[in-house]
Amino acid sequence: MDRNPSPPPPSREDEDAEVAGGDCIGSTVYSKHWLFGVLSGLIQIVTPENTKSTSEDEGQQMELDEEMENEICKVWDMSMDEDVALFLQEFNAPDIFMGVLAKSKCPRLREICVGILGNMACFQEICVSISSDKNLGQVLLRCLYDSDPPTLLETSRLLLTCLSQTEVASVWVERIREYPAICDSICFIMSSSTNVDLLVKVGEVVDKLFDLDEKLMLEWIRNGAAPPLDQPQGDSEEQPVYKIVPCVLEAAKQVRSENPEALDVYMHILQLLTTVDDGIQAIVQCPDTGKDTWNLLFDLVCHEFCQSDDPPIILQEQKTVLASMFSVLSAIYASQAEQEYLKEKDLPLIDSLIRVLKNVEHCQKKPENSTESITEETQKSDLTQDDFHLKILKDISCEFLSNILQALTKETVAQGLKEGQLSKQKCSCAFQNLLPFYNPVVEDFIKILHEVDKAFADDLEESFPSLKVQT
Repeated sequence: MDRNPSPPPPSREDEDAEVAGGDCIGSTVYSKHWLFGVLSGLIQIVTPENTKSTSEDEGQQMELDEEMENEICKVWDMSMDEDVALFLQEFNAPDIFMGVLAKSKCPRLREICVGILGNMACFQEICVSISSDKNLGQVLLRCLYDSDPPTLLETSRLLLTCLSQTEVASVWVERIREYPAICDSICFIMSSSTNVDLLVKVGEVVDKLFDLDEKLMLEWIRNGAAPPLDQPQGDSEEQPVYKIVPCVLEAAKQVRSENPEALDVYMHILQLLTTVDDGIQAIVQCPDTGKDTWNLLFDLVCHEFCQSDDPPIILQEQKTVLASMFSVLSAIYASQAEQEYLKEKDLPLIDSLIRVLKNVEHCQKKPENSTESITEETQKSDLTQDDFHLKILKDISCEFLSNILQALTKETVAQGLKEGQLSKQKCSCAFQNLLPFYNPVVEDFIKILHEVDKAFADDLEESFPSLKVQT
């Protein structure tokens, strides 16, 4: 059975009767009477006499009646229509769904109800109404403690929709801040789930939260284990301690194995963490965490993204994720240069960085005669956005490359010349991008080249006369 089937089209007789009786919802052909019936059935499910349970079945999950599931799935599909969503709002359907979420033990029903609310929240007026309901907000946040992955997925989708609406984003940030245990719950999902769709959506929620509010990010960085909502404080010692960085790394590894294209969100979370000192310390203060982060990102940039046999244009698809990864690697490199796990990584990173810079240059070249059938205004807007992200990638790559060049020893330079990572072509590309902003770094590197291979250094200087060593 389809998870979210479309409602069957009404017969000609039914349609004529509904139109004649004013039964249609807005400009749709959906029946008000039929929708009232489904919502009334939902109310019956959560009435006190239907929610009583004996000690034997306490805590057991309920199955949803097949006919009711089909009906409520139709509502789920219909709720993507604005007229239907507004009608559900007018009928106080969110209160009905809140009752279901608070009382029902049926995972499938809870998933569908959150899913309908998620569709409704896509419309600004309804999103504001849902967000202003404190009780509903608390019930929805409690859904993050659900053990059912589909319900967690729909809850994350709903939260992301609300956080993306500027009018209500701050309401949800403050509401989430009131419950520090939400951090623990999300960390648990990231560290233990194998559902990639759920991991990506949860990652998008975390990324949005950190991007919206640095204070919340700092709280989550410092947060250890916290008892779930309503759990007595005395039981907190039994809860595991979840640290944000290892959990992000675990989720990233899982996503990488099944959907590497979706890694962008977790790389950006790590990048946001490095924008504050506490975040950098959370990565590097534990040697194992720092090493795991470094090894994962090193493997990605050197063996998966922007490889030598990839066409240069591939950088357009990878520019944001590469910028995030290089930014994090650079932050680790700057703060942990003495660590053993950083050694013997310089040359492969230089090779990768120079390849990226070369591809950036290729992507920034404007075609002389563009025959694409798009408007000049649209083309200008798209190019501006692309150029902006390419510039960010170039700036981050240059800063990281300059840091590595400063740390190179004569032995490493000799090895790089021998193995080809420091060929004349690659060094020229590096210099073209580093000059004039990193002129001292390049001058110091040229001095080392003179000590290792004077002929090579002299040959390279012919292309950059300003760098000739003064004697």
